[in-house]
Amino acid sequence: MSDSTARDPIAYENQPEKQRPHVLTLPTEESPADREPYSYERWLLGKLLRMAGSPPVRFELWNGELVEPEEATAEFTLRLTDHKALLTLVTNPNLAFGDLYSAGRLQVDGDLSELMEVLYRHVHKAQRQWPKWLEALWRNHSPRSTGMSEARENIHHHYDLGNDFYRLWLDDAEMQYTCAYFESPDITLEQAQLAKLEHVCRKLRLKPGMTVAEAGCGWGGLARYMAREYGVKVHAYNISKEQLAYAREEARRQKLDHLIEYIEDDYRNIDGQYDAFVSIGMLEHVGKENFPAMSQLIRRVLKPNGLALLHSIGRNRPMLMNAWIEKRIFPGAYPPSISEFVTICEEGEFSVLDVENLRLHYAQTLTHWMDRFQGHREQVTDIYDEHFARAWEMYLAGSIAAFRAGSLQLFQVVFTHGQNNELPQSRRDIYETSAVPEG
Repeated sequence: MSDSTARDPIAYENQPEKQRPHVLTLPTEESPADREPYSYERWLLGKLLRMAGSPPVRFELWNGELVEPEEATAEFTLRLTDHKALLTLVTNPNLAFGDLYSAGRLQVDGDLSELMEVLYRHVHKAQRQWPKWLEALWRNHSPRSTGMSEARENIHHHYDLGNDFYRLWLDDAEMQYTCAYFESPDITLEQAQLAKLEHVCRKLRLKPGMTVAEAGCGWGGLARYMAREYGVKVHAYNISKEQLAYAREEARRQKLDHLIEYIEDDYRNIDGQYDAFVSIGMLEHVGKENFPAMSQLIRRVLKPNGLALLHSIGRNRPMLMNAWIEKRIFPGAYPPSISEFVTICEEGEFSVLDVENLRLHYAQTLTHWMDRFQGHREQVTDIYDEHFARAWEMYLAGSIAAFRAGSLQLFQVVFTHGQNNELPQSRRDIYETSAVPEG
């Protein structure tokens, strides 16, 4: 799908269903605000606040009436525009909060990311006391399949929204849609993303002439950086047509296409022997049921003295992805806990060399993205619509909050074959000089 098609509603409607970009279809029905709230509706909202751990949040109903928190002074106001929105919210807030916000039927007074962080922190404590029936009612659903054909649909849903959309708010350096590395807090997003690429290359101990396999290459920035700065040859695999088109054009423009081959194929079909294996931001789309196969793949293609690095959103304990994120934004997504992550190493009899958590780096990255997204919000609405823009505001704000509150982590894990003795004695070489590019 071309970027122009995404903007043309007639061209969009004429496409076969499976070829369409995922422009969110969200509930828009509103009930007339022609009656006063019932007492049981006020009671439901009070109960919802208590079940959420009594956060400093009030509700404003469609007639202007306020439902205040019992145990806190309200810092945020959630405005419900109709009584059906209220019933939808209390039935399953994990899914309904995002849907209602996207549809404009739930409105927020206060900073959205700060509200979400407060909610995450309170709910995390409160849910330990939830009765079993409430856990079942509000549960997150299992992620969609990430098999060969389903993975292509899942990636199309999110990454083929159009390169023009992502250009509005990602960095201008290498179009990185993964966690940046803020070696110091005051550097720019562009500097931090290049520092991330340098940090990864140092951990892999790359040298000229080496060969690298990359699984899930995004817009190809890491492959270009490795080829340009380290003189390595890269085979980069991806199943997003939009991303690959951009990656190939940039490699040609930078005269790096003799070192890089961007391959439109599933990571499971990687073949050959490589000095390094790297995947940045793909593991959360793999599905834990596929971790054993991924482990055997890396074992097969990594040379005896090679190094592998996986960089992924994760959890401190196993849990499902938020229902709204999985259904509306990232189908098939499952961020692994560190124990699930390390099963990849156990399955392949690898030795873990380094584990780093960049959680707060991702919160800072997302804050930059949100600022840029808001700066181009009118253009986003023009490309898609108001529902879409509000959905992505919710996604970015909720992600900032999740990393700040510790609901999400960002793991970088380096490992190698268990028999590899050609290993550095320390990590000093990684940190001897700044990873931030000069100038």
